Amino acid sequence: MKIKTITCHEVYNYGASLQEYALLEFLNNHGHDASVIHYKPPYLSGHFKMWSVSPRFDKPILKQLYLLAKLPSRLKALKKKKAFDVFHDNYIPTDDRLYTNNKELKEITPEGDVFICGSDQIWNSFFQNGKDPAFYLNFVPDNKVKISYAASFAIDELEASVKPLVQENVARMEAVSVRETSGLRILEDLSIEKATQVLDPVFLLERSHWDHFIFPITEDYIFIYDFDSNPLIKAIALELKQEKGWKIYSLNQNIDYADVNYWLEGPERFLSLVSQSKINLTNSFHSLAFSLIFQQQFVVVNRTEKINTRMRDLLQLLDLEANLVTTKKDYDVLNKIDFAKVVPVQDQHIERSRQFLKNSLTS
Repeated sequence: MKIKTITCHEVYNYGASLQEYALLEFLNNHGHDASVIHYKPPYLSGHFKMWSVSPRFDKPILKQLYLLAKLPSRLKALKKKKAFDVFHDNYIPTDDRLYTNNKELKEITPEGDVFICGSDQIWNSFFQNGKDPAFYLNFVPDNKVKISYAASFAIDELEASVKPLVQENVARMEAVSVRETSGLRILEDLSIEKATQVLDPVFLLERSHWDHFIFPITEDYIFIYDFDSNPLIKAIALELKQEKGWKIYSLNQNIDYADVNYWLEGPERFLSLVSQSKINLTNSFHSLAFSLIFQQQFVVVNRTEKINTRMRDLLQLLDLEANLVTTKKDYDVLNKIDFAKVVPVQDQHIERSRQFLKNSLTS
């Protein structure tokens, strides 16, 4: 069966790239011909622009000085772009034709028997992609099968202006699944009750599959994946470093207290760091997801942006809410995760997620 997926594509984010890869790999491993639509709207195409200028600096002379100041760091950042581009070229089958808006997709719709939107935060209306009809398969004709897999709103409530878009287009789908329980509530509020909750695509693949991307790290370390320079994460990390003698590794350029920072490296480095740390301290959904896959100890702290339902709902699903901490005191009384209890529950949800996809494609 020829399957086309659509997601936030080539956005140079570890989680976004790995979930995209996982869904395609699962589908192709089950005998389908799956590839992602090369969809790059302007709002998702601003990464690594050498000559972009902030509006407040877009004035004669000031613009030139701004670009001159930014050029060294932008040239250095191209190493990260290359690492992701190599991963995409090697592992993510992508259609040749480039689309930049829903209108183009409607005019020349990619050929496919089934269209799947998801996963990641494609329906998060906090960002522009959540307001883009393309991510709700608006461009797909009525006679084609339309499925959402683990689509994420990542918020608890939709703003009123977005509800008609979501309701009209999701109602057209033959099978609907979302990643969070909060997503089920959002759809129920729109009178869409046919939705199922499933896990992120990265859980569809066996742990042994991810092991192929990992290279060994011999030093003991704490892995920090923190977008907000969160002071609680920093406090926990520095205390552990002093108490245990562990180094601090990170992939975030903003983490200036890390002993080693790999922010210029690609998805393989991310998987290697998550899988072998003494503990993962994070506010990233996919750092949490891979901590669970690799059975690594972790602590989660909320993001400053209103996109925390993703982590909260996954932890609740596995009875690990205590590992979402808000104060140092919460961390001090935290028990070590007993994965012997977690894994059987997690495996049930993984099997349920796999069956949703298989059933949706064969029904």
